[in-house]
Amino acid sequence: MENKVTQKKSLFRSDATQKLLAFGSLIILFIVFSLASPNFAKFDNIVGILLATAVNGILALGVTFVIITGGIDLSIGTGMTFAAVMTAVFITNWKLPIIIGVVGGILMGGLCGFINGIIIAKMKVPPFVATLGMMMVAKGLSLVISGTKPIYFNDTPIFREIAMGSIFGIPNAVLIFFLVAIIASIILTRTVLGRYNFALGSNEEAARLSGINVDAWKISIYTLCGIFFGLAGVLMASRLNSAQPSLGQGYELDAIAAVVIGGTSLSGGEGTILGTVIGAFIMSVLTNGLRILSVPQEWQTVVTGVIVVMAVYLDIIRRR
Repeated sequence: MENKVTQKKSLFRSDATQKLLAFGSLIILFIVFSLASPNFAKFDNIVGILLATAVNGILALGVTFVIITGGIDLSIGTGMTFAAVMTAVFITNWKLPIIIGVVGGILMGGLCGFINGIIIAKMKVPPFVATLGMMMVAKGLSLVISGTKPIYFNDTPIFREIAMGSIFGIPNAVLIFFLVAIIASIILTRTVLGRYNFALGSNEEAARLSGINVDAWKISIYTLCGIFFGLAGVLMASRLNSAQPSLGQGYELDAIAAVVIGGTSLSGGEGTILGTVIGAFIMSVLTNGLRILSVPQEWQTVVTGVIVVMAVYLDIIRRR
């Protein structure tokens, strides 16, 4: 009898079960919204869901690495905005070639992540406080540099093709998201950074005693997260054909929610890229479905909050 109970607990705690639950939830949501509205399952709407997932999904991929260490990054939303504004400055104001502007914008995100890592690893400031500060700094800099006004890419129409060009009807932003997800999965499962990522989240002191340079790897992980939100900023700017200096706030909550729903533990040490991708799609399907059903924005936020709390509670039960 005791063995059966133990087996049931092990089954509930397994990563495969966690991913199956998340994927099952995604399918159920899709079926429910398809039955509730004939417009939901139309091709154009599905492409819209994929497009909405791309930016939030890339943010979620980046913060997955941070959460697996047991940390958090609240600056991903405004950091994304800062990267978008700097990309606009490089291309529109400084007239740099588009490729240099794009790389520069991504590196601006990486710089924000690097500073986060330095503050957390070397100055021993808690991740919540350090990234909260960076969130405010990035938001302020975006408003100051842009003059609180959107910067448009009207002189460089090809910039919009980065996100909105398409192959077989699938927007480039979606294809980039899937490519980045594959790369992120390889980094997390096949590289030293991935192994140390889990080691830091499981037991940081044990990792330090085993000879891992905890500070250096922690800085690397936050920098990697910054590169991800830098890329998300470029895609967002390309999709809107402008850099909106006040747009990114709130994106961090959706991205973190996607990571948690996908099965990554906020306590650190556990998580998968596939789970995060599924979580990102759940968030997009939920938002899109509720919008099609004309549910007010306020209630959409309430529903999202309830789902996040439920996901965290399931994680707590799973870890007992």
